[in-house]
Amino acid sequence: MRKLLLLFFAGWCAATGTLPAQELLPRPRRAVFGKGTVRCNAVRRDCMPAETGAGARLLFSELFLDSIPEKGCPVLHLSVFSADSPEAYRLRITPDSVVVRAASGEGFLRAAQTLRQLSDGKRLPCCTIEDSPAYAWRGAMLDVSRHFFPLSFLKRQIDALSRFKINRLHLHLTDAAGWRIEIKSRPKLTEQAAWRPQASWKAWWNGRRDYCTRETPGAYGGFYTREELKELVRYASLRGIVIIPEIEMPGHSEEVTAVYPELSCTHRPHGEADFCPGNEATFAFVEEVLQEVMEIFPSEYIHVGGDEAEKKAWPSCPLCQRRKEELDLASTDDLQAWMMRRVGDFLLARGRKMIGWDEITADSLSGNTVVMVWRGEERAAEAVRRGHDVILAPGSHCYLDSYQDAPHTQPEAIGGLLPLERVYSYRPGETLDAAGQRHVLGVQGNLWTEYIATEEHAEYMLYPRMLAIAETGWTGNRKGTYADFRKRAQAATDRLHRELGIRPFDLRKETGPRPESLTPLHHKAVGAKVSYRHTFSPYYPAAAEATLTDGLRGGWNHGDGRWQGFVGKEGLDVLIDLKQRQKISRVEVSFMQSAGAEIFMPAVLTFYTSDDGENFTPIGLFRKEPEKTDRPVYEQRIWKGKSRTRYLRVQALPGKQGGWIFADEIAVF
Repeated sequence: MRKLLLLFFAGWCAATGTLPAQELLPRPRRAVFGKGTVRCNAVRRDCMPAETGAGARLLFSELFLDSIPEKGCPVLHLSVFSADSPEAYRLRITPDSVVVRAASGEGFLRAAQTLRQLSDGKRLPCCTIEDSPAYAWRGAMLDVSRHFFPLSFLKRQIDALSRFKINRLHLHLTDAAGWRIEIKSRPKLTEQAAWRPQASWKAWWNGRRDYCTRETPGAYGGFYTREELKELVRYASLRGIVIIPEIEMPGHSEEVTAVYPELSCTHRPHGEADFCPGNEATFAFVEEVLQEVMEIFPSEYIHVGGDEAEKKAWPSCPLCQRRKEELDLASTDDLQAWMMRRVGDFLLARGRKMIGWDEITADSLSGNTVVMVWRGEERAAEAVRRGHDVILAPGSHCYLDSYQDAPHTQPEAIGGLLPLERVYSYRPGETLDAAGQRHVLGVQGNLWTEYIATEEHAEYMLYPRMLAIAETGWTGNRKGTYADFRKRAQAATDRLHRELGIRPFDLRKETGPRPESLTPLHHKAVGAKVSYRHTFSPYYPAAAEATLTDGLRGGWNHGDGRWQGFVGKEGLDVLIDLKQRQKISRVEVSFMQSAGAEIFMPAVLTFYTSDDGENFTPIGLFRKEPEKTDRPVYEQRIWKGKSRTRYLRVQALPGKQGGWIFADEIAVF
């Protein structure tokens, strides 16, 4: 059947040239391409049904001429059909016509976006396409609190993201580093909480974490006015994107409690991260803010954060304790679930639904609350079990603030490694059963900006990785090969740069995996038993007791399953049994340093030998405080000499700064 279709199209379209039709991204559900093209400036637009929608009308007018069809000219025909998804569409391009059928205005817009990708500015290839998305939610999140980005930047990202059928832009508008939305009833939020003395988030965070006013010399910050945000909402809507605002609570709220200290448990105007849920003034504030947010954003969903609440002051706060007793809560921690339920009910009464990060998951939440999962799909299973829909944005695959290539070749990032191939490898809901998968609304890529201060750096981190999120959201788990996607992603980023001035990471310059990780290492201790005098962290176990003598060295990422993590003053302290007394002349231990993740080189490294595993002789001692550098470091610490031993003890201790020690292999020669 496929062969017949191809033969049909070959005869159907005149052979007038070729276009890179294989470069469509996301890849359509079904597409058959024939030979030949049709000139865009020859196509005349026929009447458009009311269902076409303003966004699609705008795109069609950019692509095709607006005039009465001339005899013999190809004509754009639009019509409506029924489909399960409002974004479904069908295209048929022949020398005589461009036929677009869609289920709604959204579908016409997605069809027009595909036509724009197909076009080289002059011609369209003859083809037939049937398409619809796997997920209704295909999102991108931008953190504009840690570093502020102007409206022009946001519009440029909307232009870029819409090309790849991303349909949600989640703005992280509030956090400790700055409040970014005008609230008329609470002017201090933009008079003071939107400004800080240091432009760099890192310098501010590692300093006094003060706030200031716009007039303060050297002040950094900014905010969006109500009118600017309304304009942004209109701009995004025309391009098929809904903007989702996030107002963080109860944690990550230092900027609020700095200017309204009565909303914290201590009433001190500095350093309080959490709202006081025992204080009715907190809810008066939250409701005033959310009411104004809803006046700006018409989105069905409002994001209220809910992650990483410290709750340090809640156990000693009289108001919190009184509230806990009144509500007969089992613990102070349960106050967060109660608070989120109350906020969710407030939104629901006004026709909106609440989204929160997966820390909000609790039995007391109302059923219409959506959980945005970032800590792993096991959190999705927990939320689904409680009856909630979920949006999947796991840090393991969707946090775009990590390095995307060999860290020493990249601008500073928060740490970790998330190359394009790993983003593309994500299979949403793979760990959920069929019933659980029906609760998955979609996927989202998140760009946190602690270490991203400029527009250029933000785009470098977003693209091409957001294109992998876009394809995952549209195609689900019916994706093709990574090699095919990589070619299309390179073509797409080239076009983004050429047409929109976007400055992406250039895949042509990708370094790739750490060379040491590609080849097993053969040495005398491979397979040897390792006894831990101080155990590894359960969060970074790698291959547990086999890790340090399995012959496998780690990659650029400390979380890749080969690096083993140790935390605490005891550091790494292991005993390796070589099974028999033998000569050794060299011992190599690989360590890594990633200051953003609080991983450091050891300050003291000692090698010991022993014949009985109880009495030890030191054979090598290295002392060196870790260098103060923001760049990731990978080093081998090596002992050379002559010795005979059955047991080898290796001890690595942290320096003054504390933090983690990560090692991947102890090689003995």
